[in-house]
Amino acid sequence: MADDDEEVVSGPVCSYLTYKSEGDRLYILGEYEKAINSYTHALQQEPKNRNCLVARSRCYLAMGNTTLALKDAEASQLGNKEFYKGLYRKAESLYAKGEFELALMFYHRGHKLRPDDRNFRLGIQKAREAIDNSVGSPSSVKLETRGDLSFFYRREEKVLPKTKSQLRRQKLNLKQQSMKTEQDAPKTNKTVRVLLGELYGDKEYLENLLLDKELMKTNTESGGTIQELIVNGITFLDTRTEFWRQQKPIFAREREQRIKAQSWKTQRKQAETEQTTFILQRMEEIDMLLADGYPEECKTKAMELVQIVKEWSQREVPNKAEFLGNLYNVIGLAQVELGEFEDALTSHQKDLQIARKFDNLEAKSRALDNIGRVYARIGEFSKAVEVWSEKEPLTKTHLERTWLFHEIGRCHLELGNNVEARDYGLKALASAQKTGDEEWKMNANVLVAQAELKQSKLQTAVTFFEQALSKARLLNDEPAQEAISNALKDNKRQIEQAEQLKQKEIEQLHEKQRAHRLKQTKTQSGDTENTTREVKLEQGETAEDGEIEKETAEEVEAEKEESAEEVTEKEETGDDIENEKEEAAEEETDKGETAEEAAAPKNE
Repeated sequence: MADDDEEVVSGPVCSYLTYKSEGDRLYILGEYEKAINSYTHALQQEPKNRNCLVARSRCYLAMGNTTLALKDAEASQLGNKEFYKGLYRKAESLYAKGEFELALMFYHRGHKLRPDDRNFRLGIQKAREAIDNSVGSPSSVKLETRGDLSFFYRREEKVLPKTKSQLRRQKLNLKQQSMKTEQDAPKTNKTVRVLLGELYGDKEYLENLLLDKELMKTNTESGGTIQELIVNGITFLDTRTEFWRQQKPIFAREREQRIKAQSWKTQRKQAETEQTTFILQRMEEIDMLLADGYPEECKTKAMELVQIVKEWSQREVPNKAEFLGNLYNVIGLAQVELGEFEDALTSHQKDLQIARKFDNLEAKSRALDNIGRVYARIGEFSKAVEVWSEKEPLTKTHLERTWLFHEIGRCHLELGNNVEARDYGLKALASAQKTGDEEWKMNANVLVAQAELKQSKLQTAVTFFEQALSKARLLNDEPAQEAISNALKDNKRQIEQAEQLKQKEIEQLHEKQRAHRLKQTKTQSGDTENTTREVKLEQGETAEDGEIEKETAEEVEAEKEESAEEVTEKEETGDDIENEKEEAAEEETDKGETAEEAAAPKNE
């Protein structure tokens, strides 16, 4: 080791790629310590190279050095928490250390970043199985808020017996109580301290906080109380104590997997031939190439192995169909990574044909899963829904159903089928509630909120966005918090705009109603004026007619008077004429008399 350290200090003499390639080759050969030295030389030239840190972490893990494996995995994520290879290595290291809950959390984060990567899905499954094997399934565990403080309560309530019979009874009760305590919990605080390690101080701190009654009444931003958070923390630590006290071996899940394995897998183990051993070794190499981000090399080696397996007989390779299906599956995954989606569809469909031919339900579910993913990636959402709907009866766990319902809902949302998207989102939320997975609860709430938003149900969308935001805060997922907060703000802004528009429409409607009423009022006023005017006109006409009639009567009277006057005048005129005639006659008479008088002298 001293020589190795001196060699490391002396500095690299070759290029980074040379050392990195040498390390990859040594790892495949199983020379992990030499591979670590090569990777260390490579990192001297590029200390922050993430891929090299991940590769060295993988070697440390293969040697069983989980501490250094975790250290390199975390170093590969510095500056980029979304580096999925480092995230996978961190989860694997935590799993190997027995930190199943933390490993499960990081598997979920990786699955969120790379939903097409089957390694994260397998990691989620094995972490859950390890937790179930260690502490039992959640349904079989009844958690109680019981801590060491109960001992002090019992001690304060204890009263010294006054008689021998009471003393015997008390001793018997204490004995039964101690027997029950031995069965249900660790024996002493010393045992608890050893089991919890550094967490024991946290447990004591939480128990002391419970004594602060004022603090217990304080509410949190998410709507709960401080007391609930503290009790949950103590409960977790109690459960953790029990877990470490009676845990099974770290890899106890392998026994369960063997029990659940298909019969054809059992046959493979019973009849392993030289060819089978060769295929298994090559397939492990191919899987590691895909996991480490070398899809081109993975595809090439897998295609070469397919041709080799096809040339062997069923007798030489008893599980020939199984191997071919797995190889087509890996080829399809590599082609997806390379963006060769049409070829990937072909590969996954070959995997599906083999699974249907041999009635392998697990392989059929896997192939349908991958085909649906490819359709979704290329935008063929209706085909993805059709394929995933065929997969739905093959799902086995609530977590798998949660993912499937969510993806079908997303496709419906892309297709504009908002009602179907909401329904599948609610299904995903219900399944996530059963799994207790906070991240999938968040995703399902977002999907339902988006579907409701598309249907213009803005207030309902706000409710689901707020629930998703609370889950994001619980997970301490800052990118998700930011995205959901922005969507929530936009949603609330739309509600405000809708309310303003509605208010404006109401005001316009009121304005129209006022204008209409005013018009009606004016019309009625005009009608009244017209009626009044007509009445007045009628009255005026009647008055005028009366005056005319009066005038006519007066004229008639006047005419009559004039006629009477004329008659009178005529009578007077006649009298005058008579008088004139009489006067004329008189004059004539006078003239005759005059003439006679004149003639008389003459005669004389």
